[in-house]
Amino acid sequence: MSANDVASNLHPFGAASVGEAPERDEALVSAIVGAVELTGAHTGSVFLLSGDHRSLVVAASCGSPLSLLSGWRRIPVNSGLPVAEAYRSGRMVHLAGAEETMRRFPQLSVALPYPFGSASVPVRAGERTFGTMAVVWTARPDGTGLSRAQRRKLRSAADRLGSTLTGLRARGALGEYDERTAPVVVPLPSAPVIRVGLFDWNLDTGALTADDDLCAIFGMPPREFDGRAATLAAMIEPSDLPGFRSAARAAVRERHVLAYCLRIRDGRGGHHTVELWGRVPESPDDLEASAHMVGAVLDSGSRMAAVAAIERLADGFFALAPDGRLAYANHSLENLLGVRQGELLGRRPWDVLPWLADPVYEDRYRAAVVSQQPVSFLVRRPPDKWLAFSLHPGAQGVTGWAAPARQPVPADTGPGATPMAGRPPVSWSSPSAAPRVGSLYRVLTLGSALTEAVTAHEVFEAVAEQLLPAFGGQKLAITVVEERRLRLLDQRGYSKRFLARFEGTPLHARLPVTDALTSGAPMFVESREELLETYPGIMVSQSSSWAFLPLIASNRPVGVCLLGFDDVHRFPDEERGVLTALSGLIAQALERARLYDAEFALARGLQNALLPHRLPTLPGLDVTGRYLPGTGGMDIGGDWYDVIPTGDEVALIVGDVEGHNVAAAAAMGQLRSAVRAFATAGHPPSDVVANTNRLHMDLDPALLASCCYARLHPRSGVVRIVRAGHLPPLLRLPDGQAEVLDVPGGPLLGIDTAAHFPESELHLVPGSILALYTDGLIEKRDSDIDSDVDRLRASLARMGGSRLEDLADALLRDARRSTDRADDIALLLTEYAPPPQTATKPASAQADSGPSP
Repeated sequence: MSANDVASNLHPFGAASVGEAPERDEALVSAIVGAVELTGAHTGSVFLLSGDHRSLVVAASCGSPLSLLSGWRRIPVNSGLPVAEAYRSGRMVHLAGAEETMRRFPQLSVALPYPFGSASVPVRAGERTFGTMAVVWTARPDGTGLSRAQRRKLRSAADRLGSTLTGLRARGALGEYDERTAPVVVPLPSAPVIRVGLFDWNLDTGALTADDDLCAIFGMPPREFDGRAATLAAMIEPSDLPGFRSAARAAVRERHVLAYCLRIRDGRGGHHTVELWGRVPESPDDLEASAHMVGAVLDSGSRMAAVAAIERLADGFFALAPDGRLAYANHSLENLLGVRQGELLGRRPWDVLPWLADPVYEDRYRAAVVSQQPVSFLVRRPPDKWLAFSLHPGAQGVTGWAAPARQPVPADTGPGATPMAGRPPVSWSSPSAAPRVGSLYRVLTLGSALTEAVTAHEVFEAVAEQLLPAFGGQKLAITVVEERRLRLLDQRGYSKRFLARFEGTPLHARLPVTDALTSGAPMFVESREELLETYPGIMVSQSSSWAFLPLIASNRPVGVCLLGFDDVHRFPDEERGVLTALSGLIAQALERARLYDAEFALARGLQNALLPHRLPTLPGLDVTGRYLPGTGGMDIGGDWYDVIPTGDEVALIVGDVEGHNVAAAAAMGQLRSAVRAFATAGHPPSDVVANTNRLHMDLDPALLASCCYARLHPRSGVVRIVRAGHLPPLLRLPDGQAEVLDVPGGPLLGIDTAAHFPESELHLVPGSILALYTDGLIEKRDSDIDSDVDRLRASLARMGGSRLEDLADALLRDARRSTDRADDIALLLTEYAPPPQTATKPASAQADSGPSP
């Protein structure tokens, strides 16, 4: 069956069966079935972006039952799954096998520790990305994945789907898609298990109309059939004919259904058995029609004989549908399991048998389905009977085998393991409680995100980005305990006015949030009626269901996490367990973050006290400075700038202490104080830097530092510059050109007590702008420092026509927008603008190396 056949077969069921947008659903099914066929995968899915743009939701799946998709129905857009990575990056994520999956997506490998390969590709058209298409295949022994041709075909299939969805969207036929929309799930296309041929037979005239399948069952080319029943009767075992004719006449006469088994000769001395089912059409007023019989011939090939043979075996044999439900079990399995067929058929074995209910056994089934490789294991049936199970997966489900086994001894199950006599090798492990894989991934993902969260608000953002899309919630609020009262940390989706009424709630108040916190037990409320019954008169938000998760760390109440759902939400036991586990992770992260916030507030206070709050007003000069902390770590650092009047001159300094913590800020304060002391004492620039270096060394520094020190004479325009391991200053001339000042420099501060720091002199032209800066302003990943400096020089030339304040803001504009700024930034701009009569030197911007006059 082709992808188009599958899609067209769905169409007659209408929109109620496949969703409110049947054209969209047909396109999704056709695309994913085609992708599976093109790549040789055993399962594939299409994920579409939810209406709130926070999740990727399964919209269609081929070869994956809903029971396997339940843990992955909603995938946060910013998660670490390949599906989300493909959506964000716009590129295919191709993982050839388990080794590459472990290397690139370790959390996924922990949650799904099975050998398989996968490819995820974005579904897009133009600038719009609708979602992701993903396929999974059985891992190959040589470790190869899809070929280039297969990858190209997969991209083309995703692009075609994107174009189709764009067209549907333009016509208003795309519909909305969210977590409440049921996914379309279709099985893998396969050859029919049973052949069925149709006929219309006139018993009086012997005329018979047969379709091509019926002719094929009788071993006759359709074009050679002459339309006579006698022609087909000649293919039937002669001894079967008398009884069949008699039964057919009786069925016509008595107007009942004919059911008869016939043996069809194969021309080689053998035969195969078919079933014939027929009935008389409902035409009581038409006597001629009463001699007609219409019906079908069913050919199950050798399957009927195979089933009979399996029923005679002493071992247990069974078949599981793709969703794990038992589709067939022979009678021997009844005896082995101690339960009747009727109690097993249509149900999952681990849901019926308590001794199979441990998740470790369901995981064996899941491993077989995901990897499409055989899996064997041992199970103890109480009180002391051991059974060996072997699962053999295929496109249409899993075939299983079970037999008695001796009490096992744990042994090596690798390639050299010795199997039991007459049995396939099995692996054995003691049953142990294990969460289902989808749940395990949620815990791992949120745990990973929380380890990267530093501040309390970063913890909230991590929880919001993971918890809401993972569980389908629309609202989230986290409150923290301060002085025995609840204070709102942050919220998403709620009305600020609504939450403001609960601000400062004492812990002894009788409310769901306080009751959950004081009892230490999470509270799950599935309806408004349930909430109002327990808390009459409580003010209710627009939500319909809630989860109140107490946040307790080190046996102390930290706060409460409130998860709200717009529609009624049921909390199955597994989901309750996962949310309870996650609340512990959130509590630990929040407690750590609040301790950090307290330390951070202290450190920022220290740094703010050390940086200049107001620069001096100087005749003939216009000066402005900027400091921008990094976005990582403690958000403080060792960069600083300062402007120090020294009699007729002014000292300009920019420095950078390595690190981004309290120690860096403290070292910065020491160096800033040292420079101020030596500068105001009247020391030459080279001595100021040399003396600061010696003092830094005397204090036994654990951190190195760099600086650029300049002393400017406002009346003459003479500036003397000293560099200590720092980037070169920039100079913008009045005509708009900018240059890098190639002044010599000494080593970093804190390396050598006797280090020499050369001094350079230049003469500024009125209207010139001198720029001192730290490396956080210019450094880019995968770029060399010279290119970075030249990029800043070009920006200074391009932007320099505005006021000095505007120029400083423009140079920092890109840095302010960045959320991934690894280093802090200090910038000091000085414009030389003396009155015309005070400029005594010729304009020059050339540096003269050597000692100061």
